Order: sequence, then structure tokens, then C-alpha cells
Amino acid sequence: MNDQLIPSPGARPEAADPKDISGQPHLQDLVTAVRAPAMSLSGADGQIRSGGAQGIFVNDVRALSRLELLVDGNEPLALGFDAGGGPSNRFDSAVVPSGRTDPAILIERHRSLTPHGANETFLVKTYAPPAIAYRLELRAACDLADIATVKGGLPTGPPLEAVPVEGGLAWELAGKFHVEVSSVPSPAHTDPARGSLFWDLQAGPATTITLSVRMSEEAWGAPVDAAPEGSVRLSAPKVGSDDHRLQKLLDRSLCDLDALRMVSPEAPGEVFLAAGAPWFLTMFGRDSLWAARMLLPVGTDIALGTLRALARRQGTSTDSLTGEQPGKILHEVRREPRYDDRAGVKGNRHFLPPVYYGTVDATALWVCVLHDTWRWGAPEAEVAALLDPLERCLTWLDECGKGPDGFITYVDESGRGLSNQGWKDSFNGVQFRDGRLAHPPIGLCEVQGYAYEAAMGGADMLEAFGRGGARRWRDFAHDLAERFRANFWVADRDGPFPAIAVQADGRPVDSVTSNIGHLLGTGILNADEAEVVAARLGSPRMDCGFGLRTLSSASAGFNPMSYHCGSVWAHDTAIAICGLMREGGPVARQTAGSLVEGLLSAGEGFQYRLPELYSGADRNDRSSPLPYPAACRPQAWSAAASVAVLSALIGVRPDVPGGRLAVRPLHHIGAISVDGLRVGGQTVAVEVSAHGTRVSGLPAGIEVQTGATAG
Repeated sequence: MNDQLIPSPGARPEAADPKDISGQPHLQDLVTAVRAPAMSLSGADGQIRSGGAQGIFVNDVRALSRLELLVDGNEPLALGFDAGGGPSNRFDSAVVPSGRTDPAILIERHRSLTPHGANETFLVKTYAPPAIAYRLELRAACDLADIATVKGGLPTGPPLEAVPVEGGLAWELAGKFHVEVSSVPSPAHTDPARGSLFWDLQAGPATTITLSVRMSEEAWGAPVDAAPEGSVRLSAPKVGSDDHRLQKLLDRSLCDLDALRMVSPEAPGEVFLAAGAPWFLTMFGRDSLWAARMLLPVGTDIALGTLRALARRQGTSTDSLTGEQPGKILHEVRREPRYDDRAGVKGNRHFLPPVYYGTVDATALWVCVLHDTWRWGAPEAEVAALLDPLERCLTWLDECGKGPDGFITYVDESGRGLSNQGWKDSFNGVQFRDGRLAHPPIGLCEVQGYAYEAAMGGADMLEAFGRGGARRWRDFAHDLAERFRANFWVADRDGPFPAIAVQADGRPVDSVTSNIGHLLGTGILNADEAEVVAARLGSPRMDCGFGLRTLSSASAGFNPMSYHCGSVWAHDTAIAICGLMREGGPVARQTAGSLVEGLLSAGEGFQYRLPELYSGADRNDRSSPLPYPAACRPQAWSAAASVAVLSALIGVRPDVPGGRLAVRPLHHIGAISVDGLRVGGQTVAVEVSAHGTRVSGLPAGIEVQTGATAG
């Protein structure tokens, strides 16, 4: 996932690799809260300090770059925090008065994000003789830096000058942006030059001060907005298990996912998930689709909203700069560029166009998600309304996405976009075993799997809804599978495996990667091939104990802290788990169990908020996973991995149109009960024990298979 320039062959030599994090703010020590499109990044003590990535942001613009609490001119002593999840954080601190040894003032700082800013409540409790008096001060600053500038660690220009308003302070830029900080009770006085608000307090009963931070903007409107009140919400199913980790991971993950809900302003009923905070609070084709797909066990509403929102922007023409082609699904949406002339600062340094289509996999994935959404029991009328964009997606695969060799390939024709356009979109994300980089056009292995699955699933849907063309897409899929088997399979001393890609000259790119896990369950592999892939993924070179490495440790380019060449991505591991469970062979199930344990352990190590990625270092060498310094969290597809883990453990796979529900539990953590799944629009409960599996609440006419008994 990316939003800056990656150099293509022949691109400007000064173009920087955006995955070089040396100049980027590190995030692992910051505490995040989010209520899309707003978020906050602070220190673990709750203070928002000038510099780096800290701040309160709204619609990719930093509303406050500083918000520091002081008591009598000094910062309180930080005691601890609760990251909460979603829009809320709590921070506890204390003040030890001069000459004392015990804290006499305890402060609870509660931060709650709103779509347009934040509310901060300071509950101040004093434990001292009545004679004690103290001054509470909040120092605030506003620089209105855009997210791309902050991410790149670039100069942001001087803070704006504050002006006094009733109950607080305000900052304004050219009548376009207005930021206001006000409080109840009002401050005793303010100092606009310092950006300070003051309250003079006496020891006594607890004092509560509520601060409101709000930003409004009149121009450069964002292409995405907060999901309206009353729209679809996400909540975690209730799990009964001796393993406490699963429920904790689900609770925090679903809370975060609920806070990432967004809509397009022109279609407020189409709820989708922003990719993640802090850099990606917007619509991403691939990320939003994968998150929605993994969340199908808790409902089809997010998937339908995502599919409709992306179909609304489906490509209609050909443009080499934006990557648009007829029928293609976009990569990402951003606001139009803006310019801030203060101190010569040029705002919004995005190299990519505001609507960019440089992704090779989102179009096939769109069809796969629609097919799965149909199988999970989405209303037929809503599915039928999406069959036209489905056919356009399939046509893109055959007429635009397919290269001369018959594979779905990509190349950045503009020289100004992403040089790699699969999910591993960093400049070195596709490399040979010896570390050499692949040359475009590049056909990724997983994209061929997605295309096969899309063609077969699309054919089933066209046939089921009485449309023609099913034969064409089944023939397309069979031809693709034959070409794949003949061109992608390579071997090393451990035996055969699918290469990550084929490059321009048709040569397979022979590194062992997590990409092959995405092939599982697509249908492009036969049963024996799937077991070979499962065994490769389960080897210690790939399974580090906390999840699946993106690149085998046997490769020359392996680095456990590399963005795409040795790290672990939770969503990537979850996709492999889902595919392994779909295949269902003995090796596949064994590998799935190991990867499930890895994600649960990683979740515990990260306080049940799985980050975008983390180190692929061997679990045998440490008790908890190592963070990746610039990893984002919460991240939609990382959070959605929790539901993929749940789905694997209970092994539920519905086909509502076919009147079937297959149940084959993993039995990895023993007996488990789950209440709150959604199948065919109804709430379903599943209970797995040594005595068998029981399912209750299914819609009428659904037959439970694989030995389960319906309740």
C-alpha cells in the first residue's frame, strides 16, 4: 500500500523510494485514536508535541500540531495509558508538589475523536490541604500541515498565529481552514502568542475540564467523509473459549474497524473501510476489498458498500498517467493538491494523481468479493445490481489486463506511478532468489489466482442470474490455469513451488514468498499442488512463529525488518490461513493451525492491536514480536485478520444460494462457541467441542454439512 512515487525504470534519478523510512516519523512509540476522517497521534503520556508525526488530523490535514498539559509550568509525571481502541484513549499522570514525596494531584486525561476533531476531558483530583493552589495550562499550536508532508518528514512552515475567541483560541488560514479550541469551564485567561489556555485551581473536590477541538474547511474538500450516524456498525462476535486471546483480539480489532468506516460524500449510504491510520484514511481498492472480504462472517453490509463505492469510480477511459482503463478498479483516492504559500511551503506532496488506478489485482478481487458476498447470503437484488460492473471487471481482465503471454501483468507506462502494482508495491518487492529485481511487465502469481477465481465465480453468478457469457469465462480460467502450471512452477533443493512472478522475458522470478499463500483456495491449484504450497509455507524459513514471512529466510534479499522482504504482515498471513482452510488437506490444516497460533501470539504481543507489519525475526529467539518502526495501526486489513482467525477456528463456509453450510473446525484451541456470526442476514451461533459441532439460527432451507448438526 503506497501513496508516493516509486521509481520505475527510466524514471527521474532523484525520485526517492517511499519505503525508505530513514526520514519518516517513527510510529511504534505513538498512541493512536481514530474516528475517520479524524485521528490523533500522541506520546504515551498523552502529550502532543511539536515535531514528527504527532498531532490531531482531520481529512489529512493537521488541525493541532501541539497540545501539551502543564501544571505550574511543569509536565505531569506520566503513570500509564490505555490505548482503548477505535476513537478513545486514556492517559493517567500525577503531580508531586515541591517538598513532598507522594503525588498530590492525579489527572485522568480522556481523549475521544470525532469526525471533525476531538474532545479531551481532564479529570483533576487533588489530595492535599485546602491551602494548595495550582495553575493548569494547555499549550496548543496549529500548522495545518498536510499528511504527505508529515509522512515525508518535510518542513511544514511556521505555526499559524492564534486569536482569542469565546472560551478559547482559534487559528485560520486564508478563510479556508478554521481550527478552534474551546473549553468548559472557560479558561481564566488565554495567551494567544504562546497558544496557551490557563485555569487557576484550588485543592478540593475533583475538577473536570472538557476541551473541544474542531476543524472546519471551506475548500479543497476531501473525497471521503465519515460514515453518518445510523449507518452500518461493526461489533465483535461473542466467543466462549479457554483461550482468552481471541476475544480480546476481536474486541479491539472490531472497535478499530468500526472507527475506520467511511463514505464518499456523494453516496453516504455506501460504507467502506479506510485502509488505516495515520497515512491511509481513505479508500484503497485492494485494502478495502480484502478487509471487507475477511469481515463477511460478521455481515455483508461493509462488503456491499465497498463494492458499490468502487464500482461508482470504475474506469471508463484510458489514461496512462492515472492508470485508468475501462472496467478497472482504482488503487486509491486522495484530495486534490493544494498549495500553502507560507514560508515557501508547498503543500500536499503526492506524486500520484488524486484518483489513481495503478493496481493490478483490485479488479479481479472486486469480482471475488462480490462472489463471496453472494455466497454469504447478501440480498439477491443488491447482488444483481452489481452484475454490470462485474462484467466490466471480467472484460478488463481479458482485454486490458492480459499481456501477450496470457497472464495478467502490469507496467507503469507513465514512469511517474508505482513500479510494482501488486500488494508488495515497494521498489524491491518482487525479486529473484539472488536479490535481483524483476523487470516489467510483471505477472504476479497471486494475481493469476485471483483472475482464475474471478472468472470461475463470475461465470457461476452470470449463470445463476440468467445472463450469458459463463462459457467464455470458464474457458478463460482453464486456459489461465494451464499456462500457470506450465510457466510458474520452479524448483529448488527442497522441491517444486510457484514462483512469485514471471517477468518481461517470460522468466519465472524464483524466490519463495508469501504470495503463494494467496493461490490457495482460488482453484488454480489442484489438491496435490495445494499440499506442496502448504508444506512450503509451514517450513521454518517461512513461518517465523508470529506469522508468515513475506520472503523466505533462504533468499539473498531476506531481512526480517524489510518492508516486503522478510517482515510479517497480519493480513497476508490471514489470507494464507483462509486459503489453507479452503483447501482442507492434512498439511494445509496443520500449517493453518501454526499460523493461527502465530497471529494470536502476535496480537497478544501488540496489546491486541495488530500493526500493519512487524519483524519476521524467529520466535525461538524472543518472547514477543518486534515492531516495525514506521508501521501504521490501526490498519483495516490487519484488524480484519482477527475475523479470519475466528473463521478458521470454527471452519464455517456458507453457500446460501446453494442451500449449504460447510463446517469443518480447526480444533486448534479446543472447545469454542461463537455467537454473532451473520449468514443469510440472520444471526448464527456455532458451538465446537470434542462431541461435535452445533449450529443454530440458520435461515430456513440451509443444510449443514461435514458432520455438523443444525440446531
